[in-house]
Amino acid sequence: MLQTKDYRIILGSKSPRRRELLTHLIPDFDIRTKEIEELYPETLPAEEVPEYLAKLKASAFIDNLDDKEVLITSDTIVTLEGRIYEKPKDEDDAIRILREISGKTHEVITGVCLQNKSSQRSFCVHTKVRFKPLSMDEIIYYIQTFKPYDKAGAYAIQEWMGMIGIESIEGDYFNVVGLPLFRLNQELSAFIKTLD
Repeated sequence: MLQTKDYRIILGSKSPRRRELLTHLIPDFDIRTKEIEELYPETLPAEEVPEYLAKLKASAFIDNLDDKEVLITSDTIVTLEGRIYEKPKDEDDAIRILREISGKTHEVITGVCLQNKSSQRSFCVHTKVRFKPLSMDEIIYYIQTFKPYDKAGAYAIQEWMGMIGIESIEGDYFNVVGLPLFRLNQELSAFIKTLD
């Protein structure tokens, strides 16, 4: 179990998946949320967007952090050939996204920011995911049954689509779920040591 000494960990996220994942590292933490417009410069390369947004989210909390609190914020994107696939707007958009990533290898990138009142550390983790060619029936069944409108790339690896659609994965599985636990454990431990 991650040793956080006398620092209180704050998760700045509304995501139920991130909350659940973090309990595996830290059983007891607080949750704070803020509405933040997730805008980034259009010229920013796709692989830099998640870390940029994680830092942007952290900046909204900085004035409300105590000396003994460490905030975790993160953002996850799906990217294919330099194009970012965000959360689908509706059923048609979800169908389009899944058709475009069908039969190809895309990348899931999560940016994480660790923020104390006076210090910041950030990083990102890449995972490659290959889908088999998906049939239209599979795509429509998944979208209508699981309604993946809150998921980047219009799917969740831990749901039916991940079970029947993913041929291979290269990298951290938990990164695709929403929080790269292996790297987070290392980075958070190192970050807390710098605060002493």
